[in-house]
Amino acid sequence: MDSYRETRGEGLTIEQYLTTPIRCLPFALEIFRLKHMKYWLMKSEPDVFSIDDLKRKGVEPWNGVRNYQARNFMREMKKGDQILFYHSNADEIGVVGLMSVSAEAYPDPTQFEAKSEYFDPKSTREAPRWSLVDVSFVEKFPNVITLERMKKTPELEGLLLLRKGSRLSVIPVEATHFKKILKLTKG
Repeated sequence: MDSYRETRGEGLTIEQYLTTPIRCLPFALEIFRLKHMKYWLMKSEPDVFSIDDLKRKGVEPWNGVRNYQARNFMREMKKGDQILFYHSNADEIGVVGLMSVSAEAYPDPTQFEAKSEYFDPKSTREAPRWSLVDVSFVEKFPNVITLERMKKTPELEGLLLLRKGSRLSVIPVEATHFKKILKLTKG
């Protein structure tokens, strides 16, 4: 194919198409997004909300986070960021799947609901304390990448999850650690 016309009917070569500022903008934005994508890990007890629940629902607000550092991490999340779904307090503790940010941080409505277990009487609609993000199901892994297995994987040294005393339900994950965990799901 020597002309872009053959696939799009535009009459431009691929080089011309890609160097036309308005036309290359979507490609440039996608490259920028991929270069600046962040990776995260979010914990949930499977009897409260599991990877299977997310798979069934497709998209879900990640509500109820009541730790300021975890909240701040959620406020840093951008649409498209990838998240490892981690089952805590389970028969098999570990990473069970993958999800992505589908909506950036906004006020968690449960903080205003008096009957909610996540109600915060000091939070107001004018100055909400707590945020959430919407997450979308991407994949359930065929096997749990257990906490023990991650601890025994030298390439995961420095992973915040593996530090003594690390109890946050939302944590950043370095790209190298994220990619290694994905490789562990393949065998």
